[in-house]
Amino acid sequence: MSEKNWEKRVAYLGPEASFTYLATKGLFPNDWHIPYKSIPECIEAVSEGKVELAVVPVENALEGSVPLTIDYLFHESELFVTAEVMSKIQQHLLVNKKFAKKSEAIEEIYSHPHALAQCHKYLYYNHGDVRQTSYSSTAAAAELVSQTEERCIAAVANLSAAEKYNLHILEHNIHDFHFNHTRFFVLSKQNIKHGLVPLHAQPKTTFMLTLPTDVSGALHQVLSVFAWRKLNLSKIESRPLKTGLGNYFFITDILADEEESMMKGAVEELIALGCKVKSLGTYYTYVTPE
Repeated sequence: MSEKNWEKRVAYLGPEASFTYLATKGLFPNDWHIPYKSIPECIEAVSEGKVELAVVPVENALEGSVPLTIDYLFHESELFVTAEVMSKIQQHLLVNKKFAKKSEAIEEIYSHPHALAQCHKYLYYNHGDVRQTSYSSTAAAAELVSQTEERCIAAVANLSAAEKYNLHILEHNIHDFHFNHTRFFVLSKQNIKHGLVPLHAQPKTTFMLTLPTDVSGALHQVLSVFAWRKLNLSKIESRPLKTGLGNYFFITDILADEEESMMKGAVEELIALGCKVKSLGTYYTYVTPE
């Protein structure tokens, strides 16, 4: 199908069959999905107008935030979050079908660093002497395994990757915890919300805050801004400002629409306190089918 037949161009952390691809396909089934090799490339594709949207991972229930996504949004881009996608994460140990019925020992295991960490206990107790190598994505690791026939290597990836690259599942569900989910941001140059939303849906707004310097109790003052207005913070996290030790910015998720009067008042008070406020916009959460 040619480009003109698609509604939107959507960048994602590829290749096809990655967890980000599944989240993208779940939310944008009728759009043009364009894979990129890294999170910064996905973000830059939106910034440069090569695509309308990009889907990138931002947080995992086990491994926490994805620093590259958060830092790039703070330091390098002026984009907005139009939606977030929640996806269940299930990891499997995959090998080339050439080695499916052989007893050869696995020489090396490839996957995204977060995926390897999510399977730490399994890998430690079952393949503790096997070298683990970080790769750009779980799907890229699966693709590598499919192309390697001269030695027995494995990938930690999902069922979709096993099917896409015709791999043998040596072991199912090797993740250490079975409530694992990942959040993905849908990024746009426009501060808009994605699609139709049920009336009961909870809006969420993400702010990135820089505190005033040399002010005692600055973080307490910031939290008080939200507390007395009864604005619920579902998350607050610090990241290095990259200007020296002890210098941080904060990323906060607030369960409210930034257009609400209380939110507007909060921003005005934060600025009055000397904070710098960068809004990523208001959005809703979508859950992909399991």
